[in-house]
Amino acid sequence: MMPAMLDDIPPLDHLIGLKTTATDTVTAAQVQRLAATLNRDDPWPRRGDPVPPGWHIAFFPNTARTDALGSDGLLRDLGDDPAFAAFNRMYAGQRMRFLKPLRVGEDVTLESEIVSATPKRGRSGDLIFATQRSRISGPDGVATEDERDMVFVRPHPDANRAGVDSPPAPENTQWRKTVATNPVLLFRFSAITFNPHRIHYDYTYVTGEEGFPDLVVHGPLTMILLLELAREHSGGRALTEFHMRAMAPLFVGPPVTLLGNPTDGGKACELWAVTPQGRIAMAAGASFA
Repeated sequence: MMPAMLDDIPPLDHLIGLKTTATDTVTAAQVQRLAATLNRDDPWPRRGDPVPPGWHIAFFPNTARTDALGSDGLLRDLGDDPAFAAFNRMYAGQRMRFLKPLRVGEDVTLESEIVSATPKRGRSGDLIFATQRSRISGPDGVATEDERDMVFVRPHPDANRAGVDSPPAPENTQWRKTVATNPVLLFRFSAITFNPHRIHYDYTYVTGEEGFPDLVVHGPLTMILLLELAREHSGGRALTEFHMRAMAPLFVGPPVTLLGNPTDGGKACELWAVTPQGRIAMAAGASFA
């Protein structure tokens, strides 16, 4: 049962169960582009090679026409519903299960369904939280199950968007890595994922319209960096599950600090991406086979 509507947000019940399907081909070029963007020296992928877990975000681009995009650069999500016309989208969380690897050369299918769309009242005004559940299948069946949370917020230039209220980062972690950020990194990641969101490349827009102090590092990029940290410390074991929650934005310029600790006797780990102020920007966890 949908809670009472807030202000002028119309009913959202009709969105629940909305399904979409997309197809793509896992190409060596796209895998290599993401590897290069992440400063990896992987050899050129060959047909049949497995794709690293989580790298499916480089596929199934939204190829809407440019003139169909909103003022923030994005196609309106959730069926292009008019309820979201006055809101900007932010990445909030994700949960993934890796059942088998996608492989270079495979034709793959993405089936997605909206499972929730809930209005809530936050400190800066009314919000809409939405969750989309997806399955990616290849010739051998379902490879990845993916559940993504998005939050839709009204534009408010005077809002505090720097994330200073997020919790402090843990101390004395076993894994630590820093990753440099710059506009070129953000541009390349936007190009790979065909992401036209203006907060990642348009300084005038992101500071003047959305109230951020600088270009915003993509949430999915931070997620992939944490996934890669887990993979580097996996001891060769396969990643089976990953979950994350975005807690504060990261901005271009300062390096991103990545932290991690093994848990459950090394069968799992906790992960964090940290702001320059020592606050948690993203909290995550992963499990190994």
